[in-house]
Amino acid sequence: MYTALRLQRRLKRELERDEAEITVVTPDPYMTYQPFLPEAAAGAISPRHVVVPLRRVLDRCRIVIGEATAVDHAKRTATVATLATEEEGTGGQLLPYDELVLAPGSVSRTLPIPGLADHGIGFKTLEEAIGLRNHVIEQMDIASSTRDPAIRDAALTFVFVGGGFAGVEALGELEDMARYAARYYHNVQPEDMKWILVEASDRILPEVGEEMGRYTVTELRRRNIDVRLRTRLDSCADRVAVLSDGARFPTRTVVWTAGVKPHPLLAATDLHRNDRGRLKCTPELTIEGTTHAWAAGDAAAVPDVTAAETGRECAPNAQHALRQAKVLADNIVHTLRGEPLTTYEHAYVGSVASLGLHKGVAHVYGRKLKGYPAWFMHRAYHLSRVPTFNRKARVLAEWALAGLFKREIVSLGSLEHPRAEFELAAGGKPPQDPSHNPKGSS
Repeated sequence: MYTALRLQRRLKRELERDEAEITVVTPDPYMTYQPFLPEAAAGAISPRHVVVPLRRVLDRCRIVIGEATAVDHAKRTATVATLATEEEGTGGQLLPYDELVLAPGSVSRTLPIPGLADHGIGFKTLEEAIGLRNHVIEQMDIASSTRDPAIRDAALTFVFVGGGFAGVEALGELEDMARYAARYYHNVQPEDMKWILVEASDRILPEVGEEMGRYTVTELRRRNIDVRLRTRLDSCADRVAVLSDGARFPTRTVVWTAGVKPHPLLAATDLHRNDRGRLKCTPELTIEGTTHAWAAGDAAAVPDVTAAETGRECAPNAQHALRQAKVLADNIVHTLRGEPLTTYEHAYVGSVASLGLHKGVAHVYGRKLKGYPAWFMHRAYHLSRVPTFNRKARVLAEWALAGLFKREIVSLGSLEHPRAEFELAAGGKPPQDPSHNPKGSS
């Protein structure tokens, strides 16, 4: 989105004279600002304010809602499957191009763990974030209404796998929300809930430094969150989380945030990739071994020219991706106009992370912050980075209103199956298995 946005500004005259065309192929008609997913899951931000509508922002671009299934750069064509091609049954649509920008991002990296595919919940998309919020509140409803202690214990046990930004921030925000929501349940107390963070390495949040990582562990444990380092999830079959240290937790909630891998589209191209499956790029963001092909973000292995040691690559995070997008767009314009290309270079400035309302950690420009100052910096930084003034104003307004009114604690699990009620009324049969209730999130 950022590449296309900059291109439509730099090529404004060419677009007006129909000398250029920018086509954006995307499976969703919006761009998700992922750093706000934990707050959306906790109800601090409305879901619609976490996304940016592409047709409004990229008004000079051609938006194709579909998914690229293959790229033949030798022939300068991309095969795209859209909703229309599925209805027509004609197969993928061939899109010709002159310059190719590949930025499909990454997908969740899963392992062959028994039960993970059946019971695991991801945390990479807005739909997953809202689904997880509904699920957590639904589990509190189950625990409040059941007379079976085993069902109650499993409903109030929440296991998060992965100690990176996604796992820690999601856990921190949701635990904070559930702790607040518990005051409205007559028989559910915060101490009744078990929150467990499982991390295979010996530290969490490595991006904020070792000291801030240790502080985060201490802060989470102070909130009665069970942080288990050097521990892996061995199985979650039959709704029982079995850990490598021998612990077993009956649970109805396993959130998987243990890393990402390159998008499968990259394997369906004839472009050069490294041993990790990412596109091997030059410092100018062209793909090695070819011309007229560019990449940025999680899908691109871009050399870090600011690093002291040779061979180091830029971290696959938003801090680099947003800046790479601008350089990439500028270099495409330079190529069209026969100008020299710009080298991408950006020294890592640090990271910020939220651990719930008024709690956070930060390591920026060598300075370490924790608690309220870090939380405030987290909000201020991401407010400045979320695209469009419209979204900035709406998010700021929601934060201001949240300081005046109470949190929303409503589960709207029926949003995930909106036709369930009508199907029942039209003669459908109710599900025999309560765990597959079409009106609920689980």
